[in-house]
Amino acid sequence: MKFGKEYASQMVHEWQEAYMDYNYLKSLLNEILNFKEKNAPLPEVAATPRGSLKRRLSMYRAFSGLQTRYNSFNGKNNHEDEVIVVNSVQQEGSEGLYETTFLVSYEEGGECELIFFRRLDDEFNKVLTFYKKKAGEVKVEADELSKQMDALIALRIKVDKISIGIQSAQVIDPSTNDNSAMSPASVDPIHFSSPGRSQMEAIQEVEMTNEEILEEEAIQEVEMTSEEILEEEATTGKRDTTKMDPIGFRPAPLEILDYLKINIEPESPISTLRSCIMTSKSNLSFSKEELRKAEEQMKKAFVEFYQKLRLLKRYSSLNVLAFSKIMKKYDKITSRKASKSYLEMIEKSYLRSSDEVSELITGVEATFIKHFVNGNRRKGMKYLRPQAKRETHRVSFFLGLFSGCSLALVAAIAVSIRAGNLLEHEGRGQYMENIFPLYSLFGFVILHMLMYGANIYYWRRFRVNYPFIFGFKQGTELGYRQVLLLASALSLLALAAALYHLDMDIDPKTRSFETVTELTPLALVIVLLLITFCPLNIIYRSSRFFFIKCVWRCLCAPLYKVTLPDFFLADQLTSQVQAIRSLQFYVCYYVWGNFRERSNKCQQSSIYPILYIFLAIIPFWSRFIQCLRRLFEEKDSMQGFNSLKYLSTIVALVMRTLYDQKRGTFWKVMAASTSGITTVANTYWDLVIDWGLLQRNSKNPWLRDKLLVPYKIVYFVAIVLNIILRLVWMQLVLDFQELPFLHKKAFVAMVACLEILRRGMWNFFRLENEHLNNVGKYRASKSVPLPFNYDEDKSM
Repeated sequence: MKFGKEYASQMVHEWQEAYMDYNYLKSLLNEILNFKEKNAPLPEVAATPRGSLKRRLSMYRAFSGLQTRYNSFNGKNNHEDEVIVVNSVQQEGSEGLYETTFLVSYEEGGECELIFFRRLDDEFNKVLTFYKKKAGEVKVEADELSKQMDALIALRIKVDKISIGIQSAQVIDPSTNDNSAMSPASVDPIHFSSPGRSQMEAIQEVEMTNEEILEEEAIQEVEMTSEEILEEEATTGKRDTTKMDPIGFRPAPLEILDYLKINIEPESPISTLRSCIMTSKSNLSFSKEELRKAEEQMKKAFVEFYQKLRLLKRYSSLNVLAFSKIMKKYDKITSRKASKSYLEMIEKSYLRSSDEVSELITGVEATFIKHFVNGNRRKGMKYLRPQAKRETHRVSFFLGLFSGCSLALVAAIAVSIRAGNLLEHEGRGQYMENIFPLYSLFGFVILHMLMYGANIYYWRRFRVNYPFIFGFKQGTELGYRQVLLLASALSLLALAAALYHLDMDIDPKTRSFETVTELTPLALVIVLLLITFCPLNIIYRSSRFFFIKCVWRCLCAPLYKVTLPDFFLADQLTSQVQAIRSLQFYVCYYVWGNFRERSNKCQQSSIYPILYIFLAIIPFWSRFIQCLRRLFEEKDSMQGFNSLKYLSTIVALVMRTLYDQKRGTFWKVMAASTSGITTVANTYWDLVIDWGLLQRNSKNPWLRDKLLVPYKIVYFVAIVLNIILRLVWMQLVLDFQELPFLHKKAFVAMVACLEILRRGMWNFFRLENEHLNNVGKYRASKSVPLPFNYDEDKSM
C-alpha cells in the first residue's frame, strides 16, 4: 500500500481537515518534476531509461571516502549544501509559526519550489496550531480530573469510615484544651481503623492521593505496618516521623467535601420523577451507592480521556511521518538536501519536543491502574486499550451456510405452493387472514436487519465512525458480517417454520396435528425472546443488552436524557408499525382467538380497533416526547418543529386507520389531507435537516459542501426514491390495496417493506450528515459528565 492511502486510512477522520494535505503537496512535487524534465538538457545517450541513466551516472561519480556519508549528519560541513533556512516568526495574532526561506534562485529552482515551501509552511503551521490547541484542552481536562480524583478519594475515606487519629504517643499540654489540635495538619497518617479492613488496606487506600508514581520496590521499602511502628514507639518512647513518612506521604484533605456537590444523573424513571417533584438535593449523602456511581463515572471519564490522548499522540506521529515522507520525495526529485534542515526544525518544534501528552498518558495509566483496578495492570490496560474484535472465517462460513439454506427454503416454499395449488385453494383467504400476519413479523425484522447490515458495510467503506456516534463500547460493535449472520439465521428459522406449516397443511395425514401446527410461529417468537434476554455471554450479549436498554429508554421517554441511539432507534420503530401490529395480532390470535380451528373473532371486538391505533402510534409518541425534552433541555427551537412533525404524523396515522376501519368520504378526505401534509413535512425534514441536502449555495449545487460518496448522482437518486417511497406510504388511504390479484394483507406487507427500505436508505445519509457535523466541530471523543461540582461560594 502506498503511503498516501495508508496515511488517509490511519487518520482520525473527525480531524481530517487538521492533517497535513499530503496529496496536494505531492501534486506540487509532480509539477516540480515536470518542470525539471522540461528544462533538463537532453542526454546524448539514446533510448536509455531514466532510472538506469541515473544509476549509470552514479557509477562514475568521484569517490569521497567511506566516512563521508556519516559525517554529513554531524552538522560541520553541510552549510554549502543547504538550500533552505527555516525560522520561527512572530506574527500578530499568531505565536511560534515557522517560515522557510528558499536559498536557490528562481532560474534554478523555478517558482514551483517556492510555492511548494510556502504551502509546506502553511500545512505545518496548521498542524502545529491544532496540536497546541488540543494539547491545551487536554491539560485543562487533566487538571479538572485531578480535582475530581481528590474529591473521590476524600469521599472514599468518608464512606469507608476510615478514622485518622492523632499520634498515639503525642503529649498534649493539658493547659491548652484546644480541639483544634485535630486539624488535618496534625493528623497522623498511619493510624486507621475501618470495620472489616486491615490497617494496611486503609493505608493503601489513602495513599492514592500521592501524585508521584512510585516503583513497587520503593513502596515496599517505605511502607511499614502499624504494629512495627507501635512496637518502635513502645521501645523508644518517641516517634520517628522520618522513618514513618520518608516519601512525603499526606492523607487526602477531607475539607474538600465541605464545598462539593454531587452531579450524578438520574438513572431510573423513578429517580427522575422524584427529582422533578421534590427539590433536587445535590449535597453529598456519603452513601456507598453514591460512591459507586461516582467511581463508575470517573472510570468512564478516565477511559475517554485516555482515548483522546492516544488520538492526539497518533495525530502528532502521523503528521511528522507525513512531513518526513514528503521532504524525502522533494530531495529525490530535486537532488537537493533540504529534508535534514526541515526535519530538524520539526524535531525542535512543539509538535515533537513537547512530552506533555506522553506524560499524561503515562500518568493516566498509572492512576487508573492504582485507583480503579487495585494495581492489576493487565486488567487496567484491558479497560484503557480494549482489543478490536478480529474477523473470523467461522462467521463468514456460517453466513454463507445460512444464506444458502435460506434460499433453498424459499425455493422449497415456492414449489410447495405451486404443487399444492394453494393460490386457488378454498382456505387461501383464511390462511392469509390468520397465518400470513404471524410470519410477516419475521419478514419485517429480517429485512430491517439486512438493511442495517448494508448500512454498516457502506459506513465502513466511506469511513463513517458509527461506533463513536452510537456510543458503542470499543470492541463490542457488530460488523456487517455479524448482522447479516443474525439475519440469515433468523430467516433460516422462520422459513423452516413456514415450510413446516405448509407441509402440515398440505399433507392429509398430518392435518390432525392442527394444534402443533398453529403453535409453530408462537414457539419461534418465544425462542427469539429467550435469546434476546438471555443473560449468558453468548450471541453478542453486549449488543443485545445495548438494544434492550435503548428500547427501554424509548418506551420510558421522557424520563431519560435523550441520546442519539435513543432517538435513532425510535425512528427505526416508526418504520415498523406493521411489525408492532403483528405482535398485537399474536396476542389476539393465541389469547382471544381459537387458534386450534384457525378462527379469530377478537378483531370484531370494540377494544381491538382502539389498541390497533394505540400501539401503532407508540413509536411516534416516543419521538414526540423526546423532541419536547430536548426542546426544554437544549433550548433548540428546531426540536419544537420536529415534535410538531411527529404530532402531524400521529394525526395522519390515526386518520388513515379510521378510514380503513370505517370507510366513507369524510374519513377519506381527512386521511388524504393529513397524510399529504405530513408527507410534505417529513420529506422536507428528511432531505434538508436530517440529510443536510438541498443547499443552494454549497460547493455541490443542491447537495452540501462535504460529500462522502464520490458520485453525486447517488444523492439525487436517493432524493427521488425518498420522495416516491414517502408517497407510496401515503397510498394506503387510496384503493390500490384492493387489487384482484393481490390479497389485502399481502399489499399491506409490501408497503411496509417499502417503508423499511426507505428507512434503511435514510439511515446511511442521516449518519453521514451526523459524522460530517462531528468532523466540522472536530469531535472525535465523547464528553463524560464528571461526578462532582465545586461550590464556588464555599471554596472561595
